[in-house]
This record gives sequence, C-alpha cells and structure tokens, in this order.
Amino acid sequence: MRLSIRKTDNLDRCIRFSLLIDSGRTQPFGTARDLDGLISETSASGVCSRYPHIYLVHGVCPPPLACERMRMVYKGWGLSLGRRIVRVKFALIAAFTLAVPAIVSAHHSATIFDRQTVVAFQGTVTQFTWANPHVYIHVETQDSAGEVVEWEIETDATPILTRSGWTRDTFVPGEQVSVRLNPDRNVERNHGLLMSISKSDGSTYSARSYFLRDPDDAESLARASDISGIWELSVDHFEPYYEAWAQVPLTEKGLAALESYDIRTENPSLQCIAPPTPTMLVGPYLNEIEIRDDVILIRNERFNMERTVYMDGRGHPEDGERTNDGHSIGWWEDDVLVIDTASFAENRSPFFGRPARAEGVPSGLDKHVVERISLSEDGTYLDIDFVLEDPEYLAEPFAATVRWYYAPHFEYLGFDCDPENARRFSGQ
Repeated sequence: MRLSIRKTDNLDRCIRFSLLIDSGRTQPFGTARDLDGLISETSASGVCSRYPHIYLVHGVCPPPLACERMRMVYKGWGLSLGRRIVRVKFALIAAFTLAVPAIVSAHHSATIFDRQTVVAFQGTVTQFTWANPHVYIHVETQDSAGEVVEWEIETDATPILTRSGWTRDTFVPGEQVSVRLNPDRNVERNHGLLMSISKSDGSTYSARSYFLRDPDDAESLARASDISGIWELSVDHFEPYYEAWAQVPLTEKGLAALESYDIRTENPSLQCIAPPTPTMLVGPYLNEIEIRDDVILIRNERFNMERTVYMDGRGHPEDGERTNDGHSIGWWEDDVLVIDTASFAENRSPFFGRPARAEGVPSGLDKHVVERISLSEDGTYLDIDFVLEDPEYLAEPFAATVRWYYAPHFEYLGFDCDPENARRFSGQ
C-alpha cells in the first residue's frame, strides 16, 4: 500500500495536511495549532541541518538564508497500514507575515509532475542510471492490490547530485529503499520526481541538498576581485524572476502559442537544446565567467553551454548565422559589463521552471537581450540586470534582476546531454 500526502488550503496562517490513502479515504490532521502538545517546535536552522531531506512547500528544505527567516514546526510519527508501519515526517510551516522564497525546481519537465501530492512507498532498487540530463532510479514495489509494479523515478543531473553527496555507486540493484516522490500527472504512468530516498542503513539522499553559505554571514563568504570565476544563482532571485515573467503581457500570437504548447512533445530539451539567455541566468547549475583579451566566455554546466561575448568593438553581423544562444557583443561602462545579444534562432519554449507561464511562449527572430553585470562592493555576488524584447510574442519588454553568488568552493562539472535520456520523461 502506498501513502500519499496532499497539501490543502492555508487556514489560520497554518498549512493543513491530510493523508490520502489509495482507497480514497481522507483523514484530516488539522493545523499546527491542532497538534499542540503532539509536536515539538524547533529552530528552522536546526531542522534544516538535522533533516536536510525534508521537503517543504516547493520541493526542498530551504537554505540557511530562508531557514533563518521562518518558523518551522516538525513532527514524526508512525501510521499503521495493515501489517506495515510507515513512518512519515511532516514539516508544517507557519505562514506568518513574511513570505519566504523556497527553491523551486527548474527541472525542464517539472510541470508534468503533481507537486502538491507526495507518494511514499518501500521497495527494491532494480536499476540506477547515472546519466544526463536526468539520473533515474527504478524501484519495484507492490500496489494496493498486491501487484508488483515498477516506478521510474526521475531526479537531477549528475553535477547537482554530486554536490549533494551522490555518486554513480550510491544505489545498486537489490537494495531496499524508502521513497518519497511527486507523481506524474499522467496517472497511467508509474513515474515520479524524486523528493527523497532512504536506504536501510538510515542514509537519506535528495537532490539539491547543498547550499551556499549564508549570504548574510559576511565573514564566511569568499570574495571576488572581478566578475570572473564560479557563480551560483541566489535562491532569493529565482522566485522573483518567475513572478516578474508571469506579469509580462503577451501578444495574441504569444497567447495562442502558450495555449497550444505540449510539453511532452515540443519541449526543446527533448532535443538537448539548452535554454538561451535570459533563462540560462536562472538555471540551477553553476556558471563560470572567463575574461580573455578580446572575448569573455560565459559557461553554464547544463549541456556544457558556452556563450562568447566579443569585446573587440565589432557590431552584430548583418544576415549572420542565427543560433540558439544568439550573437553577443560587449563593452565596459566603468566596472559594469554590458552585453548586447541578437541574431537568436527561433525557440519553441525558451523558458522553464514555473507552471502556467513557465513553458510554451516561443521566442522569435526579433528577440533582443541587453544584460548589465556588476560586482557587489564586497565582491560576494553579481547583479545581472537584463531587458528582453521580443515583439512577436511579448507585448512589452521583460526586465528583471538575477543575483549570482561567488562560489569558488564548488567544482564546476559540465555535462553533455544524452538525447535518449532527455526523452525519457515524456514516456517516449
């Protein structure tokens, strides 16, 4: 028998949870206030450090910055289901006046999963595929009718998992595991997005369980002398980016394209096409900037993406080759790097990461992006201000700011894309 957890309405500033059993019977447990005396309250930072595998509102335990800004209530208890005892650990977040950003999956296929439902079960590993862009774990278990079924469980790319403590030998066929996942919206598929997986020795693994050191702790942060080096997206700037994107009005052509988009067949990632700027600015991978004499190279781990910014004073070529990344020229305005990019190839869906507006708005031949990259006074982060114009699909320009933190303590691990692996999430 499997156990599902479904988040319901937010009442009395507390998030309610209920247990949804395969039979369809729902048992409400009420709010955090209802559980006073049954649960213990602890500091958010303590919960995050002790239970890094606990997944919260949008998929992961928040990083130290978010942990210090929120109150968390935690409780673990056992629930008897027939002959099995399933231990379920819940994190109930008190939603006070301060809204706390959570890390949201930028998985290219995240929107095909039901992120409000958690399926938990025990089973046996049958296959562990260490590949890119997604690592897959196959786990055999029994359904509510006692029939043996195999779940295909999708997680992140190898660089993200490596920084989270995984290796290609973390799991082997025959191991007993406990799994928590978000199921595919297609209920005919035993396919899910991994939340956490625990082994019989008590070790628990999840994606993205590594985080930057606390940006508020100036003493612990490394400092850059210029914009070159290794950089990682700040969690503070992922959610605002997509909130801003969702407010950009679309043209009639843009609205029609969004409405007709089929993520399972039209997603450019199926052909191993990386998202161009500005989406690449908010990917959950490391970025590297290398300054040379006449060019600046900007790399992203995803698909070993590399942008060349020409700094020799040239303009954009007339009738030049159009590419997914476009043609970029740059110049310095004092200490600010300005990058002008044009000559983009058409892309069916250059955005990802958030439902409703994330994917399905194309980019056209008149797409134009201007970025301004500046180093903070203390050298700990970059602010990247950009303006995207695409009059064919956007009724107004899209302007926002993304922040990257200096991360020299991480090893840059680029990866190629296996087309067969990339198509697996769609069931092809």
